[in-house]
Parts: sequence; structure tokens; C-alpha cells
Amino acid sequence: MDLFQLETFLAVAREGGFSRAAKKLFRTQPAISQTVRKLEADLGEVLFDRSSHEGVLTDAGQVLLTYAEQLLNMRGEARTALEELRQMHQGKLSVAANEYTCLYLLPVLDEFRRLYPMVKITVHRALASRIPAEVLSHNTELAVLSFRPEDPALRSVVVYRDALAFVVPPHHPLASTQRISIRRLGAEYFVAHNVPSPYRRKVLETFQRRRVPLHMPVELPTTEAIKKFVSAGNGVALIPRICVESEIRRGELVEIQVPELTFERRLRLVYRAHSSLSHAARAFLKVCQSHAERHRERYLYHVER
Repeated sequence: MDLFQLETFLAVAREGGFSRAAKKLFRTQPAISQTVRKLEADLGEVLFDRSSHEGVLTDAGQVLLTYAEQLLNMRGEARTALEELRQMHQGKLSVAANEYTCLYLLPVLDEFRRLYPMVKITVHRALASRIPAEVLSHNTELAVLSFRPEDPALRSVVVYRDALAFVVPPHHPLASTQRISIRRLGAEYFVAHNVPSPYRRKVLETFQRRRVPLHMPVELPTTEAIKKFVSAGNGVALIPRICVESEIRRGELVEIQVPELTFERRLRLVYRAHSSLSHAARAFLKVCQSHAERHRERYLYHVER
């Protein structure tokens, strides 16, 4: 039993005969009769009273009529839903990011939301080290990372350039200095993030290579906590610039250039290389690309693989 057979069966029942159904479906009457006989053979039931020329249903035909209408209605609803999905009148966008990389998403999501207000957006908070596995296990469709994933099953697109910013509170002795050497930081107390990362490792290696002591008496779980703790006068910090732009603009923190600690951070959108992306995900990638074309200073769109 297939939908074509059910469609033919319904036409005979609704039109009141095989010949009228044939005209309705632009087919010959023998073809209509053959399709109905095949359906009856598959079901093991007679669906029409052949003694009548009006397409009178048997009891079995009456039972099938209700289900046939439901199935064909569901087919129509499925087609409508898929068309709405293609037109972005519904759907969902799932993205994984950590506290830092989520900041990149905000202006892009704002643009995406204005273009596709009916798409549900969910941003999952996840540790950066676990995000590649989250994507590969289909727990999320897209993700934002600050490092290039090694797994060849993942595709990455560079979308944003950032850097580490050395910041101090406004009343710190170094606050009036625009540029200093790393050697002047040996006596400072750094407030650090307690989650290991490739950039934390780079900072540690740089201090060690320059033979400058690095004091980290306080480690906090979030960038937001670090910013507030430092702005209150409790030490200094190295924080991604995207995370402190507002505080620097408001004068709550002061950024000082340290040439030895100039590390570019590139944010990447990551997704499964051999998966078919949803309509929402493909639309989001296009929004990211167009956003980069209009805001070229830090935003970009470069496919790595």
C-alpha cells in the first residue's frame, strides 16, 4: 500500500465512480481499476461494491477511507512544513560556545534574528575542550572555538580576529603608561582564569622564556568575575579584548600594550564536514559571511578546510 494507491482510492470514493475518478486524475479508467485492484490485493479486502456504478464503499472501504484521508492530509502538512522550513518561517539554530566566544555571536545573532525572527535560537554553554566532541556527537550543529580543531571530520571557518589585552584598574601605578615591557610585570599579581587553554599555556611559556616571574595568587571561574575583581583594585589580568572593550571604553579598566604578550586569537565556526546542514545553519553561515564583508576590521570569513 502506497500513497499513490490511496490517492486513487480516495478519488474513486469522492467522485462516486471509476470513470469520474479517471477524469479527475487525468488517467484512463482501466488504469484506475488496476490500481484499486492492486490495493485490494495488498490489503486482502474488497473496497468497492462492484454491483454499483457509483463507487459505493464496502465496510472495509469505509474503514480505510478515514485513514487514507489522514495519511494524505499528513503528507500535505509535511510538504507545507518543509516549505516553511525552506522559507525560514520555522526551524531551529543550535550553537555551542563558551563564555568568551559567545560574545562574538551576539552581533551576528542580532542580525540573524532580524532576518529570520521565526527561527528558534539556542546557544549551549560548553567548555572549549569539549566542544569538538559535542559537534561530532550531534549534540549541537554549530560551535564557536578559539582554536582550530584537529579532527578531519570537522570543518572550520575563521570568523573573528581578537587579541589578549593586558588590563589594570584605573588607579594602578601603570595606568598612565601606554606601553611597557614584560619585565615590568614580574612584581604584579595576576588574576587568572582557572580553566586551562592554549593561550594560558602561551602566556606561561612567554614569562618562563623571558625569565620573568609570574604571580597568579587568584584564579576565578569566569571572565566577568575577573574583570570586576581587577577593576576593584585587586591585581591585573590578561583578558581577550572582546571581553573588556566596554570596561575600557567606560574607564573601568585601562589597557596597556605589552609587545611580548601580543597574541592574536582567531575565533572559528565549526561544523561536521560531511553532514547536511539545516536550512537555519546554512542561513546563519551566510549571515556571518555578509557581516564580515561589512565589518572588515576584525570580522572575516575564511574557510580553513
